[in-house]
Amino acid sequence: MTTQPAPPPAHLTLDDCGPDDLPGVHAIYAEAVRTGTASFELVPPELSEMRARWEKVTKAGFPWLVARAGERVAGYAYANTFRPRPAYRGTVENSVYVDAAFRGQGVGRALLAALLARCEAAGFRQMVAVIGDSQNRGSIALHRALGFEDAGVLRSVGWKHGRWLDSVEMQKPLGPGDTTAFDGLSGD
Repeated sequence: MTTQPAPPPAHLTLDDCGPDDLPGVHAIYAEAVRTGTASFELVPPELSEMRARWEKVTKAGFPWLVARAGERVAGYAYANTFRPRPAYRGTVENSVYVDAAFRGQGVGRALLAALLARCEAAGFRQMVAVIGDSQNRGSIALHRALGFEDAGVLRSVGWKHGRWLDSVEMQKPLGPGDTTAFDGLSGD
């Protein structure tokens, strides 16, 4: 079944992330690292490190999307290699972060739906979400709403903010998923 992205909420535009979006992306991620448990990083990376990560992801041909409310970055999502070994080449891992001021407004849903459609169109067969903290109900609900299923929980694998954190794994097949042989990706 082909994933069709829903149109973004009226006050948002979705686009490929560009260099001018990176300060906004950095601000969202830095806040998530400082105050949240979605990321197991303990210290926010510098803007230059976020730029290097964006360049690596986009130069490898993976999508990195932003949602904008006017000129402000309201959220971002990207797909990247799930694991480096060649047998995993049909599987991607996603990341979705939304500015606290825009949560609950459909930003994450619009971004993840668009990311799913892009990855499916590129020929990927599976998308995996590795969600920090089993108490991250918003992210878990978002992924479930878009068809991800529970794949497992790694208990107490991270220590942050003075407590042990779980890592929740969820998975969604893309396109034919595992129902047909995998001959590579479009563009191979």
